[in-house]
This record gives sequence, structure tokens and C-alpha cells, in this order.
Amino acid sequence: MSIDETTRARNEVRVEPEIRTAPNSEQPVVFDVQGLGVWYGAARAVRDVSMQVRQHEITAFIGPSGCGKTTVLRCFNRMNDLVEIARVEGKVNYHGVDLYDPGVEPVEVRRRIGMVFQKPNPFPKSVYENIAFGPKIAGMKGDMDDLVENALTRAALWDEVKDRLDESAMGLSGGQQQRLCIARAIAVEPEVVLMDEPCSALDPIATTRIEDLMQEIKTEYTIVIVTHNMQQAARVSDRTAFFSLDVGIESEERTGVLIEFDSTETIFSNPSDERTENYITGRFG
Repeated sequence: MSIDETTRARNEVRVEPEIRTAPNSEQPVVFDVQGLGVWYGAARAVRDVSMQVRQHEITAFIGPSGCGKTTVLRCFNRMNDLVEIARVEGKVNYHGVDLYDPGVEPVEVRRRIGMVFQKPNPFPKSVYENIAFGPKIAGMKGDMDDLVENALTRAALWDEVKDRLDESAMGLSGGQQQRLCIARAIAVEPEVVLMDEPCSALDPIATTRIEDLMQEIKTEYTIVIVTHNMQQAARVSDRTAFFSLDVGIESEERTGVLIEFDSTETIFSNPSDERTENYITGRFG
């Protein structure tokens, strides 16, 4: 069954900042991940990842460097397909459709599941063309001016750039460029927005704007974010996945593994695994 057919059938240091309350578990499941593993050549990068990501929630991936957070995130829209030596095992079901089924088209997957990268990467084009490029390629119909304005408005950027639409996007500040990239991602009307460390290159003021934006747009999108900033995960996410590294005794091969996945409130206040507790309190990582 295609993604369209399934969608139609469905019809539809302990961190101190305030931690979001437990999310509504009745939200529909968007991603059902079962036994996910990723190999780069002969090296296993991550293993045995199982979780459910729910609609209109923000899910955060935290953990030490190299533990597979970004690798798992990239599995959600098949970005690892672009790495020649990468191999994915297990299941990543999107509304019940196996994203790695041979009949699923990766380009369509990436239209439905957009991505914002760690470093702002606007095209060397005007602000307007940055937003209009994707919809034009996708053959979207309608008034392009309205589409551009709508995307920039949803990304909380319209008022700042409405008089600069014909100017190069490279002239925007770092925070503005990142919000432009978010606007560019949502211009093609995805359901999911993946964010890989979207604030790591930004100052605290720009970071706050991005965090506020995530809260505003999650009513329209499902968001999955990779972050090294535990305070950020505590502030913005509904659920948190903690990843760590499993080091082989003989080979010393370092493999990422999902330690715990629960509501953000539980992860930061009452984790069930000692390794999570140690990471959250700063005893390792």
C-alpha cells in the first residue's frame, strides 16, 4: 500500500528549567521504529532502536557525541541512502508503511518528512527564491507569492524580511537564516520536520526564537530534534530518547544504542535506567 493510500485510509547536572508535563499518549503514531540498526561498511553505528514517535509532539534525541542520534534521525527520511556504504536493517514504519520498502520513492519521503540541518544552509538565491524553489520543483499549484508569505509567516520571519524578498538570503543573520531554512522545509507542506542540532550555531537570543517557533508550529507538524543541549530538550520536547555508546570488550567497536525512551518529564525527573541518570546529572558524557 502506498503512503497516499495509507494516509487516506487513516483519515487523518540535573536540568533545572521547567520540564514539560507528560504528553497525551492518545496522539496517533507517526513513526513506529522496530529493531532499527545502521551499518557503515563493516562498522555497526547503531543497533536495536525501537520507539514510537507521535503526531504533533516534539521528540528530542539526547546523548553523548557519536552515539547515533543523527544516524537514527536520518533514517526517518532516508537521508542515509545518500551514503554509499550505509545499510539499514529493521523497520521504520511511517503511518504503517515501511519507508524502506523497495516500492517507496525516497524523493516523496523527503517531501513529506522535511529536514533542517545543524548549520543554516540557505541557497545562494534571494529570500523569495529560497522558499519558492521547493514548491516549484514539486509542481505545487497556487499563488506562489501567497505560498512564500505563508511559509515565512509560519516560520516567524515574514515581518523581518517582507521588504527584503529580492535580496540574497546570505545577507540574513544566522538566526534568520535558520528560520528561513525552516520556512523552506515547511513550504512543501510536509507532515514531519526533522531538526539536527538546529540551534548549535546560534546565539541564545536566536536559540530562544527557534525554540518558541517549534512550540508554535507543532500544532501543524510532528517535530523530531537532535540536541546536545539537555536544557533545550527539557524546555521544548514532549518525549525524549536517551542514546549512549556500547563499547565492545574485545574489538572496542563503539555502537550507539537507545537506553531509554519516555516522556520528557520522566526522563529528567525519574529515569528508569542508571545510565540515563548518570548522563542527566553530569556524571558521564
